[in-house]
Amino acid sequence: MRRLCVVFVGIMAASQQSSVASDQIARVLLEPRQSPYMRVWGQALPPIGYVQFCERNPFDCESTGRTQNRLELTTDRMGELDLVNRTVNKEIEPATDRDIFGVEEYWAYPDARGKGDCEDYVLLKRKRLMTLGWPESALLVTVVMDERNEGHAVLTVRTMQGDFIVDNKNDDIKPWYRTPYKYVMRQSFLHPRIWVSLEQKEPNAVAVSGVKRSR
Repeated sequence: MRRLCVVFVGIMAASQQSSVASDQIARVLLEPRQSPYMRVWGQALPPIGYVQFCERNPFDCESTGRTQNRLELTTDRMGELDLVNRTVNKEIEPATDRDIFGVEEYWAYPDARGKGDCEDYVLLKRKRLMTLGWPESALLVTVVMDERNEGHAVLTVRTMQGDFIVDNKNDDIKPWYRTPYKYVMRQSFLHPRIWVSLEQKEPNAVAVSGVKRSR
């Protein structure tokens, strides 16, 4: 089934077995084709949907003051990350904001019926990982353009081994450079309300695009 996920970038502002986790980490360390860390090009204005989400959920957009150092991605951590990604991808039924809320753009946690679009998956995964003790400085909401040049939201996991991508379109955890995406902007690790540009040029004032997801 194919569903639509819409991302607006506005000028407004029990786990996997340890052997599997070890293999995932080793594969990344052996295959770096470029820097394992994304390059940041300065501050950016956050997506309008995120700004409105923070107005409704201010507590979820505040810093906990926990460590801002890169997280060591141990096999246990990779197991937790893999489990949360796969579980949320399985639990949530993809649906558009128009279908759920009757509007084009509305960032929120998946609704009581277990439906959500791409940024809703991201927000839920981030929340669950923080409940497991992950610092918010390691879990960064990120906006990308996909293979069809359509907007999409993923979660960047900031670790000592590199930046990894958690995605509702894929159950596998991948280094950022092994995804097919063009990276536009993400949260700063300094504070959830601060966003940074991942493009050398200024992002478009308004980017409106659809993201089709297959399950």
